[in-house]
Amino acid sequence: MKGLRRIIEKTPILGSIANYILNKTKGSSNFTTSGEYWENRYQSKGNSGAGSYDLLAEFKADILNDFVEKKNIETVIEFGSGDGNQLKYFNFKSYIGFDISETIVAACRNLYKSDATKRFEVLTAYNQEKADLVLSLDVIYHLVEDSTFFAYMEKLFQSSKKYVIIYSSNDEFENKNFAAHVRHRKFTNWIEKNATNFKLVEHIPNKYRANSSNDISSFVDFFIFEIQD
Repeated sequence: MKGLRRIIEKTPILGSIANYILNKTKGSSNFTTSGEYWENRYQSKGNSGAGSYDLLAEFKADILNDFVEKKNIETVIEFGSGDGNQLKYFNFKSYIGFDISETIVAACRNLYKSDATKRFEVLTAYNQEKADLVLSLDVIYHLVEDSTFFAYMEKLFQSSKKYVIIYSSNDEFENKNFAAHVRHRKFTNWIEKNATNFKLVEHIPNKYRANSSNDISSFVDFFIFEIQD
């Protein structure tokens, strides 16, 4: 079983269907809320998932570092900063990472304690901070509850001075087939209705697109939004 799970976790999103089956055999009825799921996961020494490591992490860094350099981005906020591994790949001048898990925020503070350009806070401590660029990376499809999703999206766009970049799936994908902590959404519908001052200026397909010949693949793409004056 452990060997099978290791293979599955190398394939983000695609592995969700198989994880659903595995979780059923282990009693996924223990799932309560998305916030508790991640706190429990990090307390159990789990990480942020395959998307924050190796090839997928490098792909995200290539896109974001190039964007930050070209747009002269000075400040970055990330909602859902996770275990901090992905951050090692980024070249940001000033960064604030918010996460729902107190455990992982404490771990990231320790990991980057010598780096004054980085700050980590629990999501409930958000105090109207704003940044040139706001990031959501591999988060939206983990926001199972509608209320959690709505509150998250509001913070995401209200905290941006100029750009929001979302790295996520953008389809329903028949949610009933996925693990308890995964719910895919057509999140652009929310933006069109509730963040009308932002425009989608670029959609970048994943380099390791699902159903490709790559060993690691994902349904997750980049969506870049810019505020309109």
